[in-house]
Amino acid sequence: MHLRSIKLFNFKNYEALSLDLSPRLNCFTGLNGMGKTNVLDAVYFLCLCRSHLSLNDKQMIRHGEGFFRVEGVYEGAEGRDKIAIKYKSGDKKEVERNGVPYARLTDYIGQFPVVMIAPGDIDLVQEGSEERRRFFDATLSQISSEYLHNLLLYNALLKQRNALLKTFAAERRFDATLLEAIDRQMPAPAQVLYERRAAFTTAFEPLLQSLYALISGDREQVSVRYDSDLETRSFSDVLMQNIEKDRVLERTAQGPHRDDLELLMNGQAVRKFASQGQMKSFLLAMRLAQYAVLQAEKGFAPLLLLDDIFDKLDAQRVRQLIALLLERNFGQIFITDTQRERIEHIVAAFTGEYKLFEVDAGRIA
Repeated sequence: MHLRSIKLFNFKNYEALSLDLSPRLNCFTGLNGMGKTNVLDAVYFLCLCRSHLSLNDKQMIRHGEGFFRVEGVYEGAEGRDKIAIKYKSGDKKEVERNGVPYARLTDYIGQFPVVMIAPGDIDLVQEGSEERRRFFDATLSQISSEYLHNLLLYNALLKQRNALLKTFAAERRFDATLLEAIDRQMPAPAQVLYERRAAFTTAFEPLLQSLYALISGDREQVSVRYDSDLETRSFSDVLMQNIEKDRVLERTAQGPHRDDLELLMNGQAVRKFASQGQMKSFLLAMRLAQYAVLQAEKGFAPLLLLDDIFDKLDAQRVRQLIALLLERNFGQIFITDTQRERIEHIVAAFTGEYKLFEVDAGRIA
């Protein structure tokens, strides 16, 4: 599966853009702020209906306009599909496939899997557990519609429960019956999230270890550990045991919304003891292992988007990463870089089909 073409209308700094793409390698060069990242974010948006940069839909409308539209033609074993995603300020986002609208966005997610690696992703390694839960969710939602359904259900119930706890505190009352009505519904989706995340971690870890060794030159031993409150207890027990604590905190203190994926290097926490170079290598290995899991689960190669990552790596890691990308079957790849010479060096070593685009202030040649 690959993206054959993409069209943008009023998307970020692009008034109108139409690109025919290579099925293997697409490179975008230009100065910072010209719109290279916006192209990759448009591809990401076309796959997952959201920005990799966590922008809301309104923020992606070109300045002074009232709507945006992103179109793409995917080509795979079963033929071509034209996807159109449109958003008008104040309205709901709409997704069409070959002219037929999806009733729910959740029915579309996962049809065209994607992995993006960007400079801001270092938060996945450096920051708190929220970033790694997003990593779980972004991966597993593309693999399993059951996971996505239960994630949305759990989050909706959690929001209701926390709002109820705040109401009880504000009104200085407590209604166990009202709380129990929500608590009865939460264990089922919570268990699905736990089981899927645990299974993912088992498949993910050996891939991470192998890829980190290739990127770093096998310098350190890396591992991951899934940390969940449901590892030794049912969620029903968690809620029951924490009821007084939850009332004091006015929120649900434990559950899948507090899960974490501990990242370890030589048995120690990466974010505390790893160097900047080691963290960057760990991040790359995580994203490429995420890609490998998606590829195995979906049965075809996802899109791989690499946004301005070479500037953040030393020469040796750049060589290791380029060799890895060129030697393995990564399907369709998109790369941005400020240095045209470095991109030309990459494509010179690439034996497959490629396209090289120059980006300048919302225009691409």
